[in-house]
Amino acid sequence: MDYISALVPPVVMAVAFTALIVTIVKSQGGANKAKEDAAVDAAIARAEAEQQARSSAS
Repeated sequence: MDYISALVPPVVMAVAFTALIVTIVKSQGGANKAKEDAAVDAAIARAEAEQQARSSAS
């Protein structure tokens, strides 16, 4: 029975890791992709504008 208790944690972790990867792959793209891309683009634009404002204020 020791071999079963030794094998359970790695098997559980492998199943959980596989489920995580499947979830990540399934959540890529889809209907929300354009909205997520727009949010990222807006955040990058804000960061660049803030950086330019700091450099021009110096």
